[in-house]
Amino acid sequence: MTRRIVVYPHSMEIGGSQLNAVELAAAVQKLGHEVIVISEPGPLVSNVKAAGLEHHELDPHRRRPSRTTIRRLRSLVESRGIDVVHGYEWPPGVEAYYSALRDAGGSATDRRPVTAVCTIMSLVVAPFLPPSLTLVVGTREIQERTLPHYRRVHLIEPPVDVSANAPDHPVDEFREKFGLAPGPLDIVVVCRLVPELKLEGILTAIDTVGRLAADLDLRLIVVGDGTARAQVEQHAAAANAAAGRRVVVLTGKLADPRPAYAAATVCLGMGGSALRSLAFAKPLIVQGEHGFFELLTPDSEPFFLNQGWYGQGAGRNEGPIRFEAAVRKLYDDPELRGKLGRHGRDLVVERFSLEKAARVQVDIYEQAITEPPSARDALGTVQGVVAYKLRRRYQRMRGTHSRDDFNAVAKDRG
Repeated sequence: MTRRIVVYPHSMEIGGSQLNAVELAAAVQKLGHEVIVISEPGPLVSNVKAAGLEHHELDPHRRRPSRTTIRRLRSLVESRGIDVVHGYEWPPGVEAYYSALRDAGGSATDRRPVTAVCTIMSLVVAPFLPPSLTLVVGTREIQERTLPHYRRVHLIEPPVDVSANAPDHPVDEFREKFGLAPGPLDIVVVCRLVPELKLEGILTAIDTVGRLAADLDLRLIVVGDGTARAQVEQHAAAANAAAGRRVVVLTGKLADPRPAYAAATVCLGMGGSALRSLAFAKPLIVQGEHGFFELLTPDSEPFFLNQGWYGQGAGRNEGPIRFEAAVRKLYDDPELRGKLGRHGRDLVVERFSLEKAARVQVDIYEQAITEPPSARDALGTVQGVVAYKLRRRYQRMRGTHSRDDFNAVAKDRG
């Protein structure tokens, strides 16, 4: 049976959650369903249109969540006969929930059945999401931790289009544009340059490469942009000055980062970026926080499959030691690099393919349609969101807030 689905990413900047939203939406449409993407403007809108998906634009300056967006979603539900409203991360998830009800006060709609689904790719699920809302999370550990509090918590590990992301992707134009002649061991990291989660590991990698360049022919290529770019640039300049050559290269944000992955000798990353690098058959150093760096091997694989492509170390001081150990192990052993690259490619094809995830997603939609969220959760959700917003306002006044709120509290999870 053909379903009509609205997919609502939390952002259209280039990043893991929103890339997953767009790619899964396109894959679900290929399975024969009608999919509309609604979002604010941003670089990924071009991906939406290139995939043949219908796009509706939201005001980028709107409140989040907002009654205006809920009314807009409900209008789509009623005019287009939508079956599922699927929000990614908590603000779209809350708005998706209310759009499936008659009004924000919580009366159930007596029109054709409609349901809401929310995917959370952050490391922590917002505690005020409606307990009856169907959730999708990205790791088994988060699923197990969240299950006692919600009616349905499904698992879809971050999917990868293994056809579009493959080892033979062209790299010559990328190398020429950024002056990256082959030769050094190229370590590539593709990520947002933001303080939460990412910055500690990036700065550690930059500083360590600057130090190791005295006796190793290596180069770190950082692909991305964000609020911490100035700090990253300062460390890169210092590393290059110390090495006496360009050992750290900042490309800025790339609309299509595939040439960077394909040009890598080794990849560094976390989350969806880590999995994407595996599709290019590259050995992977997984980055986390508090000094965490770990080479993906058959031995370390179960750890990442359980808790996700991230980790926490014993302290920032051990970060340079762990990163250097992983780099040296790979630098000295081309055969190992090839073996780990092939292992990673096999893993992502067998377990994380986009086609497989799309079929699971459709099954989740079908189950959610039979179990729509309850209007009884509406008041408690409003109260929870208001309390959260007040806390955030207080934290901003004190200068203690984090930009990526629920990712930033990952270290406190129980």
